Amino acid sequence: MDRQIGERAVVLGASMAGLLAAKVLSDSYGQVTVIDRDELPEASMHRRGVPHGRHIHGLLARGQQALEELFPGLTAELVAHGVPAGDMQADTRLFFSGHRLRQAPAGLVVLCASRPVLEGRVRARVRALPTVRLVDRCDVVGLATTPDRRRVTGARLLRRADGSAEETLGADLVVDATGRGARTPAWLEALGYPRPEREQVRVGLGYASRIYRLPPDALGGDLAVLHAATPRHPRAGALQVLEGDRWMVTLAGILGDHPPTDPVGFLTFARSLRFPDIYQAVRDAEPLDDPVAFRFPASVRHRYEKLDRFPDGLLVMGDAVASFNPIYGQGMSVAALEALALRRHLEHGTAPRPRNWFRELARVVDVPWDIAAGGDLVFPGVQGRRTAKVRLVNAYLARLHAAAAHDADLAGAFLRVAGLVAPPGSLLRPGVAARVLRG
Repeated sequence: MDRQIGERAVVLGASMAGLLAAKVLSDSYGQVTVIDRDELPEASMHRRGVPHGRHIHGLLARGQQALEELFPGLTAELVAHGVPAGDMQADTRLFFSGHRLRQAPAGLVVLCASRPVLEGRVRARVRALPTVRLVDRCDVVGLATTPDRRRVTGARLLRRADGSAEETLGADLVVDATGRGARTPAWLEALGYPRPEREQVRVGLGYASRIYRLPPDALGGDLAVLHAATPRHPRAGALQVLEGDRWMVTLAGILGDHPPTDPVGFLTFARSLRFPDIYQAVRDAEPLDDPVAFRFPASVRHRYEKLDRFPDGLLVMGDAVASFNPIYGQGMSVAALEALALRRHLEHGTAPRPRNWFRELARVVDVPWDIAAGGDLVFPGVQGRRTAKVRLVNAYLARLHAAAAHDADLAGAFLRVAGLVAPPGSLLRPGVAARVLRG
């Protein structure tokens, strides 16, 4: 983009949403500064600010496409660094509603990268941009505003070094991408603005993950197994090959039924899954670490688009707006789609207006939120409003999954919707619905 909108943008948070925001902002602002409390390593490493980074991370098909739009050649770069890749439908075993979906080429790319490697390659791309500066080991303590508090003019920072004093980093635009613990609602309230309405679906999800050494043909050539939970069998699991000839198992349970982290209990939980693929693959395998736990109490969405007042010069994106149940693998993909939406706003040549931005953001979030919330509400113990639409959609999807066990086209249609490539309404087209109802 040739037209510069402002001198400086500041992005709070250097996880995927923040890095992607910095990428698109670098085309429109003279300098982009990304602030993070963690130390940001040059290499691909786990970091404290991404506690779920030690578990399987799904990149949906549309997320892979969006990352490729933002960073041309990224997929080939990841593969060159040892990340296994294949076809989402042909090369993975997918169990939904108690049925194994028929495998066949779908033209949807699956990248089997660990979170540290994927985020590390994206961070390296962003770090190489001449107008972007990453500042780590730095806490954000608040926002700076004009005297009338109608515009945010920067961020108040405190570096994690002995003797550091609070400083203000001025900016034409501040983007909060600090994740589900973002403090923008509290900052708004302190400035005299209302907090956004908050929706949540409490799932009480618990993960445990472990890395193994397996033979290359452990799954007969398949790259992964995904074993989705059902109301009758509410435990879930996944096994996926990673870079470095490693395999990761992630087990999951909801509403307090969490997988143990002792080695015997971990394998016992894997054995309890409805289908034996994961347990059979790892029962005699060499573990490379100990099981690691992660807890996710609830999916949370902040309805910024419903606010009638909001200060100029401030945007929010990523998990700071909507934090999805990670079992659906939506977070990184939604962040990438939000970055593309931000780029579209910047192409107008003016700074994004918060109200317009949040309306657009809501349109990006609506579909994945409905998919995740609707999927969680199929479990009786999960609290939430089960509308007639939610009940009908869940019943229809169960029939679709049953039919997709022998109909590869139906399986592909479902994966395009779950992968955010096609709209949910595509599953209701007459040709698709007829095949579902025929079974």
